[in-house]
Amino acid sequence: MRLDRERALDHARDLVAAAWEEFDHARDIEPPISAELLRTLDLDLPEDGIDVVAALDEAAEALDQSLAQARPRYLAYIGSSGLEIGALADLLAHSYDPNLALHAGAATLIEAQALRWTAEFVGYPLAGGSFTSGGTVSNVTALAAARERTFPGSRRTGMPSGATVYCSADAHYSVTRAVELLGIGSDNVRDVPIDSDRRMRPDALADLVDADIAAGRTPMAIVGTAGTTLTGAIDPLSDIADICGATGIWMHVDGAYGLPAAAVIPERFRGLERADSVTVDAHKWMFVPKACGVVMVRDESTLAAAFGHETSYIPGTRNAVDVTLEYSRPLRALKLWLAFRVHGAAKFRETIQRNIDFAEALYGMASARGWEVGPTPDLSIVLMRKPGLDNAELVTRLQADGRVYISHAVVDGETWLRPCFTNPRTTAEDVRVLMDVADDVAVE
Repeated sequence: MRLDRERALDHARDLVAAAWEEFDHARDIEPPISAELLRTLDLDLPEDGIDVVAALDEAAEALDQSLAQARPRYLAYIGSSGLEIGALADLLAHSYDPNLALHAGAATLIEAQALRWTAEFVGYPLAGGSFTSGGTVSNVTALAAARERTFPGSRRTGMPSGATVYCSADAHYSVTRAVELLGIGSDNVRDVPIDSDRRMRPDALADLVDADIAAGRTPMAIVGTAGTTLTGAIDPLSDIADICGATGIWMHVDGAYGLPAAAVIPERFRGLERADSVTVDAHKWMFVPKACGVVMVRDESTLAAAFGHETSYIPGTRNAVDVTLEYSRPLRALKLWLAFRVHGAAKFRETIQRNIDFAEALYGMASARGWEVGPTPDLSIVLMRKPGLDNAELVTRLQADGRVYISHAVVDGETWLRPCFTNPRTTAEDVRVLMDVADDVAVE
């Protein structure tokens, strides 16, 4: 399966360079999928191949007619931004294709160093961890460790009845998915009430824990969210840590979205350093391409207890497969390692702060122009809605307009516009354009 490497690399280089250049500028519209491309994407399995340059052109056309989170006015969900050095890292890593399941020489050392740098960046006392495919796998990994510490041997014998897990009513669904996969059961997840800023209420948490203990149940883990997906709220981590410290319950912090902000506003994350486990998605607010999740623990032996095993086809006594959920793993860490090497931690902090500033500016701008606004942003998500309008329809029309791309949030039964700033290419001008376009479409 030989490839015309020189032509392929030269042409790929031109396609990538053109994409990077375009990402620095916002589009006026999102282009529709062309009829020709639709015909190509409806073809049967090809028996014979085509010229590599033609195939690359088809792939580039398909990507160009896809929603690209790398664009500066893509402000929906919590997107990655395809940082250029991260894309190059993926090219290198996938070309060499090391397997991080076992010791992979220098690649293993790169992952370990990238873990240390990530922990130092956010202020967490790392003892062990790994890079994962994202927040869901990271949360499953952390809660598997919590399960084994709370119920030793349960990975073999199965879960006893009565286990409970606690999280904010606005916690990400991956927490529920994790407890379902781990045999705890989603009926045993306690949705802790939240306050007016949509943060977990410590008093309500304490009451739920006390009630479960009194009923003979066993609290297994408390999950604090460091930046909810819905509004960006940061749960009171220090208060949660106090409850965990007094009861011996495992404390997990799901920081998939918001944790990088601990590098610039650490006062809002007090208590993070006391968590048993922490997760963060570098492919969100650390700008590198997907997939690049991180799970970190204070005590690596908890991961070994949850995942350690012996097989006749794996050499040695301790490999990555003994402290991780996954077996074959690519070198996901390289993209973040290279990003830190090329840009430095100071540039990351500067960019995260700028995103936070944009959210605060939009919040004030929307309020001044007569929009209803939600809670003051903890991080870089803004909730805004136009009184008297069908705001779900407004979001649909904004997406169809194409000048900006945002998503919605349903909060207490009401639909809100939910711009989110996590892109280093977004500018203050883009924030102003977002507000102007929202006004225009609302009038229409």
